[in-house]
Amino acid sequence: MKQYLKRPGVWAASVAVAATTALAVAPLTSASAGSTYKTGLKVFVIPKNLGNSYFTTSDSVKSGGALAALKTLGEVGAETSGTAATPASQLPIIQADISKGANALLISATDPTALCPTLKQAMKKGVVVVTYDSDAPTCRSLFINQASTEAIGESEVSLLASEIGDSGQIAIVSAEASATNQNAWIGYMKLELKKFPKMSLATVVYGNDDPTTATQVTQGLLSQYPNLKGIISPTTVGILAAAQVLDTAQYRGKIALTGLGTPDAMKKYVEDGTVKAFELWNPANLGYLAAYAAVGLASHAFTAKAGASFNGGKLGTFKVGADKTVLLGPPYVFNKANINKFNF
Repeated sequence: MKQYLKRPGVWAASVAVAATTALAVAPLTSASAGSTYKTGLKVFVIPKNLGNSYFTTSDSVKSGGALAALKTLGEVGAETSGTAATPASQLPIIQADISKGANALLISATDPTALCPTLKQAMKKGVVVVTYDSDAPTCRSLFINQASTEAIGESEVSLLASEIGDSGQIAIVSAEASATNQNAWIGYMKLELKKFPKMSLATVVYGNDDPTTATQVTQGLLSQYPNLKGIISPTTVGILAAAQVLDTAQYRGKIALTGLGTPDAMKKYVEDGTVKAFELWNPANLGYLAAYAAVGLASHAFTAKAGASFNGGKLGTFKVGADKTVLLGPPYVFNKANINKFNF
């Protein structure tokens, strides 16, 4: 069984309150980012939706996310998005930001294709489009990938298999049915499951990154599949909702749960035994790196060609890989032994 335990990188100190945030700061000196990075660029950070703690961490100044990087670089930045994680909610925001004269857009795509007509028009006008967390492969300049897609898919199944003795019926609680990252991870989960012939996938359900919906679909799983042994939820909203459903004497310790979550949200459920282990990366580092990449591209400091390298600020130097993708790093496993060391 593959192991994905890795040492953590630089972790965020705290989580900020989600909100639409704007900033404008004085230009930085060339010593901190290099004279090739322009200052005063208009950069808009567009998460899937506002009010989502994961994106609050990835984007805010307080957590050291994307807006913190823009502040360091001397740019004019703002976090803007809708309240629902849907293309219909996200598109008007993208269009408004372009009309404001954006030099660069940082986007966690709610759909791999629905945003493309608007984003392609922006790119034709010279706007840099960097996706982070969730990709839109045919209509962006660069994608900042939080961790290897294959490693996430494989390790989620591997973690759950170790908890249920490599045997039993499992289910997946995903985010939106159209979410690029979710579907890619699930694809590798299904491949990994072939290595465990005594495990079977009952179904995949979709909570739409909405707490109420995620709770309802998890409850539906328990009703429809009484022999369920485990659940994987590769979304911070979904795993928290599932943990709240399973945090009862009826299910705790009897149905295993893993997925992608934040330490602060999951501590209670790890400590009381509802969840043994889950994974994530540092979302603040993801946003921070995406911001540096966007400013670097908009400054023409590097090109998004395979093999090109660029300055990622406090995170160091990164290299562009295949398909114009940059990898932040490996997923990290949180459990009872280490979870209290982190606060985000």
